[in-house]
Amino acid sequence: MTRFVELSDIVEITSDSGIDTAVHGWRAKCLQRLVRMDLPVPRSFAIAAKAVRAMAQGAMPDADAIGALFANGEGLVIVRPSAVKPEWGGPGTVLNVGINDECYRRLKKSHGKDAADAIYLAFVQSYAINVARLDPDMFSESGEGALDRALAAYRSEMDEEFPQDPIRQLTGVLRSMARAWDAPTARMLRQAKGAPGDAPLGLVVQQMALAVGPGLTGSGTIQLIDSVTGATGISGRFRGQMHGETRGQGAETLYLTTDERGPALEDAAPGLFADLVEYCRAARIRLRDEMMIEFVISDGRLSIIDALRVQRSSRAAVRIAVNLAEDGIIPAEEAVMRVEPRALSELMHYQVDPRAPRDIIVRGIDASPGAATGRIVFTAAAAQACAARGESCILVRRETSPEDIRGMHAAVAVLTERGGMTSHAAVIARGLGLPCIVGASGIRIDARAGILRAGKRSFREGDEITVDGTSGEVLAGSAEMLEPALDDCFSKLLDWADEARDLGVRANADTPEDARTARMFNAEGIGLCRTEHMFFDEMRLPIMREMIFADSPDDRRVALARLLPIQRQDFTELFGIMAGLPVTIRLFDPPLHEFLPQERDGIRELAESLDLPISDVSRRIEALSEFNPMLGMRGVRLGVTIPEIYDMQARAIFEAAIAAASSGEPVVPEIMIPLVSARREVEIVKNRIDAVAAAVRNETGNDFAFRLGVMVETPRAALRAGDIARHSAFLSFGTNDLTQMTYGLSRDDAGRFMGDYVQQGVYDEDPFHILDEDGVGELLLIGTQRARDVDAGITISVCGEHGGNPQSIAFCHRAGLDYISCSPFRVPVARLAAAQESIRGRTAKTR
Repeated sequence: MTRFVELSDIVEITSDSGIDTAVHGWRAKCLQRLVRMDLPVPRSFAIAAKAVRAMAQGAMPDADAIGALFANGEGLVIVRPSAVKPEWGGPGTVLNVGINDECYRRLKKSHGKDAADAIYLAFVQSYAINVARLDPDMFSESGEGALDRALAAYRSEMDEEFPQDPIRQLTGVLRSMARAWDAPTARMLRQAKGAPGDAPLGLVVQQMALAVGPGLTGSGTIQLIDSVTGATGISGRFRGQMHGETRGQGAETLYLTTDERGPALEDAAPGLFADLVEYCRAARIRLRDEMMIEFVISDGRLSIIDALRVQRSSRAAVRIAVNLAEDGIIPAEEAVMRVEPRALSELMHYQVDPRAPRDIIVRGIDASPGAATGRIVFTAAAAQACAARGESCILVRRETSPEDIRGMHAAVAVLTERGGMTSHAAVIARGLGLPCIVGASGIRIDARAGILRAGKRSFREGDEITVDGTSGEVLAGSAEMLEPALDDCFSKLLDWADEARDLGVRANADTPEDARTARMFNAEGIGLCRTEHMFFDEMRLPIMREMIFADSPDDRRVALARLLPIQRQDFTELFGIMAGLPVTIRLFDPPLHEFLPQERDGIRELAESLDLPISDVSRRIEALSEFNPMLGMRGVRLGVTIPEIYDMQARAIFEAAIAAASSGEPVVPEIMIPLVSARREVEIVKNRIDAVAAAVRNETGNDFAFRLGVMVETPRAALRAGDIARHSAFLSFGTNDLTQMTYGLSRDDAGRFMGDYVQQGVYDEDPFHILDEDGVGELLLIGTQRARDVDAGITISVCGEHGGNPQSIAFCHRAGLDYISCSPFRVPVARLAAAQESIRGRTAKTR
């Protein structure tokens, strides 16, 4: 075999050695920084990735080079992986390399038989399983005599004694770790964490600091913050003893800090404990992060083995980043880059405490973050009844429809058997800030019997469950919760984000409550107000149905005249809440049948209210029903064929704008035409709206401005964006419907097979969750370019739910859009994601 590990492939980690993260990995670089801080780090060596890769391919290391790792043959060593990034993982650490019979005898004299047995046994087991590839079950014993049995088992299986040559041992360990990194399973695992399949691996060999023996001895970790909350406070663990030969023979087990359960290192060795705290503080400054220090104490002598970035929850990540910036350790822009945007979703809602036990019933799609506990209900009426009694309830449906909106308002969470990320339940729940899980295909709902089945378990209406919309897990019973963390750190981070970003962020808001939430999260206006949601109110729905059953335009106008003051008040309140910020109002969009009952009792009630025979009402409902309502009589098609609806809405908008201006909050409303596919549609609607505007100006004597634009939801509208832009002040891509129409998929039904499609590589991601850049994204780019070729100053945006997804926001930033709009509770996520893209863009330009 080729000898390849020359001395140049092994670098002793000193303050001035040439350690390179790309060559030797993050652990080697971290150890070098600890050495430079003059911390008591045991002698350590870094093996370059090229040598590790060659070992995986079967080459033999140089015996002299390997022998140098034992520091002239004294002591034992530990071998650990050192990938380029810590999150990429690596093979398991191997301890006590180099122990043999002779070393074992020395350890018995210096540390006692039990300690020596434990050290030797641990290595024999690890070597037999990972290097010799023997059956793990043969080497799983512990206790008295286990070492002798393990050595005998090795001898029996291998027909030779356990290797006594430390160099042979270390060579075998290095090769096994190299091959483990190159194995198909390991490759897939690190690719799932964002690492390339051929990512390099370095290895670190370090002299062992033994955590067994006489005197003050043990091992532990220490950090200066709480991993869940981010609050300042010393935490960690220590497993050690003050005296006695071994634990269990007069030894006194120690904890890290003062503890009522027994003596602690803090009390037994206050000077040594103070050193550890100081090392943590120094590492925070020098390594520019909160670090967890791993340490070993051998007979009162302290060794720092490693320093790892503190594991942290989302709320802790925000607090840590902000505190580091405020202490001058990192700049504010770096703090912005250190927080995963999706982490902010967890801070805005109650969350299941990660430290609490979880009794998982079923898993689904985590459609809206947060967690809530409540009693199961199967209908909107039952949810409203629960809320009236002051009880928390969770609305469980096969899938939701517009008729369920009142029930969703009354519930604390929503769970559906069907649906995907942009299904009705998901979109409405995100707008309301409700925890929501959709596509929970493992449940079966028997609403008539009042039973929810999940596998072999059954839950009745009224039973208590917890919906964890962050993880997509449904839990039995009540779970321990963490409160929202909308504190000063949250606000400070987003203030820094706003200073950095150049992509606007608005909110999709349909009600005054939505608008207030949007303002609370500092949205820069409303990018989508879906007016149809205003008509499902109990007081308005009867008027809406009267309009639908009208036989002539004049009769429709009579009914719409009753809705006009209600709509005007809606818009006046929205304009007042948004205090002069832009408000984009989408004209009426859904097919009319959505406002009509489908069940017998509802049809009977409607017939009574309209004073019509049930047969007439049933025939009219049947006539309005469509084979495919998503592609039927909706959007601009209603505005062209039943123009009275858009006339009423336009008048309400203009009169509300005048009212807002009179109160000192002038606005320029933006009116958006939905589901356009042809230029002529825009011309027809524009002429009607211009006529309404002229009439309102003449009647009131007040002038006002407004902007008219188009919601691009059809592929044809994207392709003909140049024609449409001639009559539009703005284009806003509704990527929910645009994705449906581009793929020919229903967003409500795609959840049934989307998991299989992604798993089998048909789609890289769920296109309703992350914007499809190759298809939908290309239409967006084509539409943007063609519109700006006609009007360079036209405003372009995205108002679909992709506007709240960080990866999709990155695409929107690259596409040069002016703003994105998303659900109010996703605004902070969007603000942070947009800022990070702006920072990345500026950084790339300076390189």
